[in-house]
Amino acid sequence: MRRFAFLLRPQWLALYVVVIGFAYLCFTVLAPWQLGKNTKTSRENAQISASLTADPVPVGTVLPRIDSAAPDDAWKRVTATGRYLPQGQVLARLRSVDGEPAFEVLVPFAVEGGPTVLVDRGYVRPEEGSKVPDIPAAPNGTVTVTARLRNSEMVAAGKQPFRQDGAMQFYSINTDQIASVTGIPTAGSYLQLVEDQPGGLGVIPLPHLDSGPFLSYGIQWIAFGIIAPVGVGYFVVAEYKQRRREKAARPADPTPTTANPSTAAPRTADEKLADRYGRRR
Repeated sequence: MRRFAFLLRPQWLALYVVVIGFAYLCFTVLAPWQLGKNTKTSRENAQISASLTADPVPVGTVLPRIDSAAPDDAWKRVTATGRYLPQGQVLARLRSVDGEPAFEVLVPFAVEGGPTVLVDRGYVRPEEGSKVPDIPAAPNGTVTVTARLRNSEMVAAGKQPFRQDGAMQFYSINTDQIASVTGIPTAGSYLQLVEDQPGGLGVIPLPHLDSGPFLSYGIQWIAFGIIAPVGVGYFVVAEYKQRRREKAARPADPTPTTANPSTAAPRTADEKLADRYGRRR
């Protein structure tokens, strides 16, 4: 085993640690991260495509109670009959619609015979940079709206809601957070109005049905996780073969004598590496 003793030198041990750590991250963090994003995007695209041709269903069939949520029915079109609760209207700030800044206007909607749901009326553009514009009031009385189911967003970390320009503003559309501030409990999913609805504002367009590069990125990280250990194996074999060649090329008695002193200059580290892995041309 002495011929393999060089593999236990500190520089080789450090290389093993780096490569093993890199491969571990590729297989357990980086590849699953990209493949998970691809799965999420593909699922959302399928839900949007299905909603384009399916008929709207009553909101009570997917959100029967105040504690209901429907993550598997995101983007499905639903109808709801009830009334707006304008005292609970808030804004989602720092949104982007068609590449331009916007506020999304959110208001609770009490469904007849069902739970209260949060309704996204659509968007308005800010004035003078970030000022809230005048927003048309939601209609009074009972109305029927058609909307798309949306999943509640994660709360933006470290960003608390605040009141400005006479409106309570949030950084994310999270039904629980909004309910805790307005004091009006709503279901776990919210509704996003489609075009030509009572109380509707600027219509938020559907996302583009594009899966993005996530699948190819995930496969690349898997490939990197395989290539890294293979590369180490290549260098181990190259080093071992070079050492065998050097050993075979040594004279039987390498001790210099006074009659025939060795005049060969010792090779530099660069020359040794060039012998092992090839010289630049």
